[in-house]
Amino acid sequence: MAHFIPCHKVDDASNIAKLFFRDVVKIHGLPRTIVSDRDTKFLIHFWRVLWSRLGTKLLFSTTFHPQTDGQTEVVNRSLSTMLRAVLKGNHKSWDEYFPHIEFAYNRVVHKTTNISPFEAVYGFNPLTPSDLIPLPNVEHFIHKEGASRVEFVKKIHETIKAHIQLQNEKYAQQGSKGKKPMIFEESDWVWLHLR
Repeated sequence: MAHFIPCHKVDDASNIAKLFFRDVVKIHGLPRTIVSDRDTKFLIHFWRVLWSRLGTKLLFSTTFHPQTDGQTEVVNRSLSTMLRAVLKGNHKSWDEYFPHIEFAYNRVVHKTTNISPFEAVYGFNPLTPSDLIPLPNVEHFIHKEGASRVEFVKKIHETIKAHIQLQNEKYAQQGSKGKKPMIFEESDWVWLHLR
């Protein structure tokens, strides 16, 4: 599930932490890990001490190689596309659109998982104005008590994992088209390109 939180380049780590608690922690609780780039805001002592005391592990993408955090790159690309579509040249009010764009992003079914991020987290999709025009199928939104709800969400997560695995296999096949397999044996010399 993605959260789009407007902030400014001049915001310091303390303000970023306040925004994170206000918009993410209050909804989902404390994360086990946070993946970020190597911006100085995320490398300073305050940020590291805050999260280490809370038990959250900080993971950083490789310097000059943001693709190592591919999930964030995909979300950022989607956000950029959605903002361009909504703003249509009116760049002053970009932050006002974030809640609506976040809702739309989390409500739409994603190709890789074959399910929306909202449904992956909560087990159902939120209602939209178009859902309220005809009466919704109430049985779809009411889950049996406790154990059956847990089973329902577990099945959703298993389905998501299967779809992600299938999509990854498709990407691997597409990426390896036209390439011959390289077979290395012990004591072979290889050339490594390190940036």
